[in-house]
Formats: sequence, structure tokens, C-alpha cells
Amino acid sequence: MMKRINLIIILITSILSIVLAYNKHEDLVLFLKDIAVILTISAIYILQKIFKFKISDSLNFIYIIFIFMAHFLGVVVNLYDKIYWFDKFVHFLSGIITSFVSLYVIIKFRKDNNIKFTIIYIIAFSLMCASLWEIFEYLSSYYFNVDPQKVQMTGVTDTMGDIIVAFLGSIIVGMCYYYEYVNNKILVITKYIKSIK
Repeated sequence: MMKRINLIIILITSILSIVLAYNKHEDLVLFLKDIAVILTISAIYILQKIFKFKISDSLNFIYIIFIFMAHFLGVVVNLYDKIYWFDKFVHFLSGIITSFVSLYVIIKFRKDNNIKFTIIYIIAFSLMCASLWEIFEYLSSYYFNVDPQKVQMTGVTDTMGDIIVAFLGSIIVGMCYYYEYVNNKILVITKYIKSIK
């Protein structure tokens, strides 16, 4: 069922991207930026086929929803410019999503379950991803003369804000996981972990 939902979201997003990109066909850069969402949203399946690995449908769903929010709504629909808090919301969401990715990694590759180590790992992994993203944006600014970090308007405020909200997202996931673990509750994170075992 989850796999079908994932494919429906990919299909709808791809069709909408083509329709919206068609209106910008005179500007090749904008057209390619809008069409690129087709590649980014389906990349998780493409990489699984190429490298012959399988990840859970629930992790695929998390990735697809994030790309839908960050790339389709943020870039194609241009909510980053239309709604002032949307960028911070997406970075907060990225902290939550990278925390779920870190859980996937630790569950798959670590046999013992030390809760303190797991919480530290969740937060560290999320901070690493947020930092790497900001490095990518900086390099884009440097080499392509664009300003995704809004350095000209905010200095380092936008970059630090993005990292901080991602950090907060990972802390929330860590706290929720700790609560579920200590109280033996089967809620969102425990159900997710069971889906990938």
C-alpha cells in the first residue's frame, strides 16, 4: 500500500512539474529547475535499482514527502519567496527526516541498542546533514554566483537559522524516541523502527 502511495505522489508531482515548467519554457534555467524535480523525487528508486539495495517503503515515503515540500513546493511553486517562514519549516522538517534516516542506518548496522548513543547519533547525524547542505549552498554561491544562503541580505543569519531549526527537529525526534523507549510505548518512532527491521 505504501509503495503505491509513493508512486502516486511521484506521478502527480511529475505531471504538475511539467505543467508548471511549460509556462516557463522561454527561460531555459527556470524550465530545467522545475523539471529537475522529476529526477530528485524519483532518485531514491533510481539509486536502489542502480546499486541494487532496498530500503523500506516508509523511508521512501519520508524522502518523497521531503522532496515534494523542499523542491516542488519550495522551488517550483516558489513558496520560499511567497511565504517567509517556509524555508525554516523545510529545514526543521529536514532535521526530523535526517533523524529518521539516522535511525534507519543505526538499526541496520548496529546490533546492540544503547539508547544514549542512539540519541547522540541521531542529533549528530542530523547536524552533519544540515552542515553539509549549507556547505553545498555556499559552494553554489561561490561557483555559480547565486545566493541561496541570502548572505547579501542576512549575513550568516539565514545559514545559522537553517542549522538551528534542523537541530531542533533532531532533538524532538531524539526526545520522542527516548520517551517511547523508556516508557515502552509503541508510537510513531517505534512503529517506524519495526517497519525497517
